[in-house]
Order: sequence, then structure tokens, then C-alpha cells
Amino acid sequence: MSDASILICDDDSAIRTVVTQALRRAGHRVTAAATLAELRRELASARPDVLVTDVVLPDGNGLDFVATFTGENPDLPVIVLSAQNTLSTAVRATEAGAFDYLPKPFDLDVLTATVASALARGRRLVDDLPAAEEHAVALIGRSPAMQEVYRVIARVVSNELTVLITGESGTGKELVAQAIHDLGPRRRAPFVAINMAAIPRELIEAELFGHEKGAFTGAAARVAGKFEQASGGTLFLDEIGDMPMEAQTRLLRVLQSGEFTTVGGARVIRADVRIVAATNKDLMSQVVSGQFREDLFYRLNVVPIALPSLRERRQDIRLLARHFLDRAVEDGLPRKAVSDDAVAVLEAHDWPGNVRELENLMRRMAALHRDEWIGADAVRAMLGEGSGLAAPTRDAGIEAAVLTRLSRLAAEEPGVMEDGTLYDRIIGEVERPLIEAMLARHGHNQLRAARALGINRNTLRKRLDTLGIDVGGRQDDPA
Repeated sequence: MSDASILICDDDSAIRTVVTQALRRAGHRVTAAATLAELRRELASARPDVLVTDVVLPDGNGLDFVATFTGENPDLPVIVLSAQNTLSTAVRATEAGAFDYLPKPFDLDVLTATVASALARGRRLVDDLPAAEEHAVALIGRSPAMQEVYRVIARVVSNELTVLITGESGTGKELVAQAIHDLGPRRRAPFVAINMAAIPRELIEAELFGHEKGAFTGAAARVAGKFEQASGGTLFLDEIGDMPMEAQTRLLRVLQSGEFTTVGGARVIRADVRIVAATNKDLMSQVVSGQFREDLFYRLNVVPIALPSLRERRQDIRLLARHFLDRAVEDGLPRKAVSDDAVAVLEAHDWPGNVRELENLMRRMAALHRDEWIGADAVRAMLGEGSGLAAPTRDAGIEAAVLTRLSRLAAEEPGVMEDGTLYDRIIGEVERPLIEAMLARHGHNQLRAARALGINRNTLRKRLDTLGIDVGGRQDDPA
């Protein structure tokens, strides 16, 4: 649509100029205002085809005006611009009836395309979103990567679509799920989370769907499962990629039919929950390898939200560090502040454990650092300690490797430090390269490798099978 009338309101003259030029090049007629008073005068004299407005204006809040204006003019699309790049702003813009929300700084081509979309499709209707105050949302960050996350969340909170959140461990997937629940129509009902990786395979169905008394050994009473506990609310299925295949089949049936029965029960129960799932794994690769059901993947992946790693949103580290130090004060720890040079060190760190690692670091600094101001040297020293385990010396050998591995696990997968699997995991990780190295040294002759290791050949074969080490053709002849 060409020759459309666009009204833009922004108190920044440079933004008004470049936006006006860009929209005029696209063939539109543009009128500009710098205040709410000017905006009201322009609207009183002529109705535009699209309104573009900032949030913070010299004489008032643009979102408050948009809420009133869209209520009186439901057919006129409004695009909201804002330098307050938070999830709260994105949701409030959608709540106010905005067609779209663009965080500053924005790409002029994106703005031009958004205006064209508004003209072509008309105003996007979003009904009855709850008010979202900044303190009610735990997501922190104003980086471009997080802005896209906020925009998707703002679009899904008012509906019942299933959401699949992906991202590395420690990026805040449960916080996103909680935000979707807290900002949506089910917010007054329970939010129930279940971690698939933390439940024994034989108990997953009972945990999800509940069980009747006597359903299995030890079932002394009827117990409601997570689906019942979350009735009317949201069920968050964390680490869905670790769900065993037989449980995937049962879950798929429930998602398809909307009904389930308890383990050992016959009564059909209606599943009244919104499903939000999360994983740090590549589910499509698991589908290809036969580890995850393709039909269940598409049932879950209705609205995908990909969370960026902390390495991809380094601009947020200062905000996050300050937020975590403030929370430490609420928990009774001394107030601390981070110097600019310390922030630079934090921003240069690789953050394998993502936001969770940064949070743990800030809490340690709040508890252990003596001075009020945290400097660069203190941060470097604390990062060298990793998770608080003793820093290995240069010649510590295998001890250094184990401590380094423990530090990384504590940052990336803190649950492993408490769930009873740590011993077998570390021993397995050490045993594999040891066996593989000795097999290679002895030409994959298992008898020689076993002798060198000080174990018998049958034990070695058992460990090869357990660890899944492929040795190709077996060479067992002594030499």
C-alpha cells in the first residue's frame, strides 16, 4: 500500500528525521510530533493509517496513551518504540493493543517492513492480557537477543499454545516458562514443574499421571500426578529430551486426546493444563537418531523460543550482576557493587554455565569479598576458583583434570552435584579414555590391554560393552 499516512511521535529529533526519511522513501506520507500534546493535536486534525510512538515522552507515558487510543480506535494499528527494552515493556505494549513493539535501537528496514505489515493485515487483536510490572518478571536483559525472546513471550501469554523452550543449561528456561504462566490467563492456578532427567525411568508415568493405591509395590495410597496437580494452570516439562521412549508415547496420547488415567486406575481424567516444555538438547537430531518421537516433537514445538547463551548477550552482564547482588542483599548478605573494570572481566569470560554460573559467582562475591567494591582482580581470582573447589596446581596431574571437570559440571549442571550420579559419571569419564588409550597402545589387542591395566580380559570386555566402546575386530591373541 503506497501513499499511506503515517504519524510518528518521538521527542528525539534525530530519530524523527531518519524514520521520516525512511518511510517517505517507502512511499508514505509522514507527519511527526515530539510530545503527547502535539500528537493529540495531529490526531484531532487527521486520522493516520498507522501510528508510531515512543513510550517515554516529555509530557507523559506513550503506553498509557496507546491503551486509551486503541480502545477508542480499534482499527488503527499502533507500533510502539521503546528504549526500555524489558519483557515488561513488550508485554505492556501488547496489552495496550499495539500492533507491534520495536526495541531501540531498531533497524529502519525492520520498521519499514512492520509498517507495511500493519497496513496490509490491519491491527493485531490481543485480548485481556494481564498487567505486567517489572518486579513481577524475573527475566533480566535488554540485549537484542533477549528482545526477540520478549516479543515471542508477549505474543503467547494470552493463548493456550504449547511452547518449547530451547537453550543451553543455565540460560533461564524455567524463568521463561514461569513468566508465560504468570503473565497469562492461568496465572491464578498452579505452575507445576517436573524435571524428566531427575526421575527414574520406572517412575515417570506415576509422577506425571499419578497412581492408585496398590498399583505397584510401595504404592500405599492414591497419589495425584503432576497433570492433576497443575489442573487449570501450567505444567512445565523440563529436560524433555531425557524422557524415555515409552513415557513419550503415553505423553503423546494425552496431548492428542486431552485425557489420561492414573497408573493402576480406570477413571478417565480430563487434562486441563497448558504445556510448556524445555530442553538443552537438539530434539530434531534425537528424532533423526530415533531417540525422540517425531510426532511428539511437533506436538511440543508449536511455538519455539530459543534462549541465547550468556556469551550471545554479553551486554546484559552488567545488569544481571547488579540484579544478583541486589538479591544477595535481600537474602541477608552484605551489599556489594561491581567496578567497571570488573564488569569488563565478566564480559570477557566464556560463561559455560551461563546465567546460573554468573548468579553463583555474584553470590560468592557477596559472601566472601571483604570490600564494598568488587574489582577486576577479585573477579579473576574468583573465576579461577570455579565453583569454589580448590584450584588445582600446575603439576597436579589427574587431580587437576578431575577438579576442572567438577568445576565445569557445577557451573553447567549443578543438579549433578547433588543427585547421586556424580561418582559413576566421573569414573566413567576417566575410565573411557584410559581404556581407549591402552587399546590403541597395544594395537587393540584386548588381552595385552587388560594385562597392562591390571584386569582380566573378561572384565575388560564387560567394561567395553558397558561404556559402548567400539573396538572393531577383536584381537585377543597373546604375544
